[in-house]
Amino acid sequence: MQHAGYHLCCNPPFAPTRHGMQGLVPFEGHDLATGETSTRGLDALAAAAAGYRQAGARFAKWRAALRVDAGRGFPSERAVELNAQQLAQYAAVCQAAGLVPIVEPEVLIDGAHSAAEFGRVSERVIGATVAQLWRQGVQLEGCLLKPQMIIKGADAAGGPAAHEDVAAATLAVMRRVVPPAIPGIMFLSGGQSEEEATVNLNAINVMAQQQGKAPWLLSFSYGRALQASVLKIWSADRSRAAEAQQMAVALAAANAAAVQGKYDAAGKHPSLTSDSSLREAFRGWHGPTATVPAAAAGAPR
Repeated sequence: MQHAGYHLCCNPPFAPTRHGMQGLVPFEGHDLATGETSTRGLDALAAAAAGYRQAGARFAKWRAALRVDAGRGFPSERAVELNAQQLAQYAAVCQAAGLVPIVEPEVLIDGAHSAAEFGRVSERVIGATVAQLWRQGVQLEGCLLKPQMIIKGADAAGGPAAHEDVAAATLAVMRRVVPPAIPGIMFLSGGQSEEEATVNLNAINVMAQQQGKAPWLLSFSYGRALQASVLKIWSADRSRAAEAQQMAVALAAANAAAVQGKYDAAGKHPSLTSDSSLREAFRGWHGPTATVPAAAAGAPR
């Protein structure tokens, strides 16, 4: 079901999930392509969430997008705090309506930043988000976190980092800022290739087990890394729907194995996109333009 910037997924055996956000909006004086943003949709969320629950939704997701650019001072403290506030407000509204909030503070891979810089920014962003969840009275045991893995910028020299390095950096950041009360960390793929997202997830779970496990389930909430090959088959010939469905199952199975640290990286990944990056140049709001005035950030609530 799609309507006014929202969509509801009701495909068994998955629990229906609703995206409550209505897209990104730039800060005043910024643009969507290169500036800082917040996310719109809070004003109508309380009423809408009750309707989503009645329609069968059990989970909801809200995405904030923060850019890394040390030269421009991104992410600014204002961007970190405003997006953390909005994520926590969304989570509180969803829990009041009987929905499990998936909280997505996405740090974008756009840019040439190092993995170390990405890790420092991720600590700030996730730490601020968790603090706001606590301040807004969100039950941490009843929400899920959806962050990016700790990887260097898509334009950084040298190509993708070693999977073991991604795993070590990711686990270090998560252990510093994600409390054990949050039951699951559901990583986004965020522009990684289908195979890269699977192998990195597997490396994270293997290393977590070697370190004595982790206090949270380390799983996935992928979009493009579960869809690219499926859409490649289906868009080429819609009569190949059954083949596309088989691909969807194969990709899901590969990532399910990675959640257990049992994916065989030496074997052939089902992806048809090889190691191609799935990075998108623009993931913002395509509707009417609007801006967040400077006063909108306010003080933490």
